[in-house]
Amino acid sequence: MSGNEKEGLDASDSDFDPSDEDDEAVDAETETEAEQPADDAEEATEAEPTDDTDADEAADADEAAGPQLDEDVMPDEQSEADLLIPVEDYLGAGVHIGTQQKTQDMERFIHRVRTDGLYVLDVSMTDERIRTAADFLANYEPEQILAASSRQYGRFPAEKFAEAIGARVRTGRFIPGTLTNPDYDGYIEPDIVVVTDPIGDAQAVKEAITVGIPVIAMCDSNNTTSNVDLVVPTNNKGRKALSVVYWLLANETLDRRGAEPTYGLDDFESDL
Repeated sequence: MSGNEKEGLDASDSDFDPSDEDDEAVDAETETEAEQPADDAEEATEAEPTDDTDADEAADADEAAGPQLDEDVMPDEQSEADLLIPVEDYLGAGVHIGTQQKTQDMERFIHRVRTDGLYVLDVSMTDERIRTAADFLANYEPEQILAASSRQYGRFPAEKFAEAIGARVRTGRFIPGTLTNPDYDGYIEPDIVVVTDPIGDAQAVKEAITVGIPVIAMCDSNNTTSNVDLVVPTNNKGRKALSVVYWLLANETLDRRGAEPTYGLDDFESDL
C-alpha cells in the first residue's frame, strides 16, 4: 500500500529531457478543479531537490563518448552474466548516471560517487528491481495497470510499454481527478500505477495514494520514495535510459505471463 515511510514491497545524442520547470511542476489542485492550473506545485516538490542541469550535461558527455566498459557500476561480486542485458548496454544508455544530489531513501541504490560529483547507481540493483516489478505487474489484469509519465523522454517509452503489455497510459500533464473524481470524463480505476518520476508525476502518485493503490516508480538519486511502493533505481531523465528500462520491464512482464515479447529496444526509442 502506498504511503509507507520506505518501500512497502521492498520486494547522446542530446539525450536528456529538456522539459522546463512547468514540466517538472506538479498539479496539486483537488479533483474537482481539473481545468484549473496547478498552484501548489512548489509545495508538492520542495522536499525533492533536483540538479538536472549538471546531470544532463554529464550524461550527454558520457553517452557521446559511447559505452565505458571499465566503469565501476556495481559491486565486484555481482556477476555480469546474471544481468538481463550486458552491462555495457546499461552503460551505453546511461542507466547508471544519477544526479549530484542523493536522498537518504536512495542511498542504498547508489554504488559510488564519481569525481565530478555525480552519483552512480548500482545497475545490478536496477536489473533486480526490473525483475521484481515484472513479477508484481504480472499479478494484475493488463487493463488494470496504468503507466503515467509527464517527462518528455518518458512519454514515448511509457506509451510503448502500455501498448506492449495491454495497459492503460496517461502521458503529459496528469489531469487532477483522473483517479479520484468519478464525475470527470477521464476518470479511471486502475489497480496499480507505474510512473517515470515521483517528482514530475507527483499528481499521479498523490491520487494513487488517495485511492489506495500501489505505485511502482523509476527513481533517480535525488528522489524521495516515501510514497512509492517499489523503486526501480535508474536515470529517469535520459531518453535512452528510459527506453531501456521500459523495454526490459515490458519484456519481463510478458515473460511472466508466458507471452512472447514482440518488441525490440528500437521500438521504445523516440526520435530526438
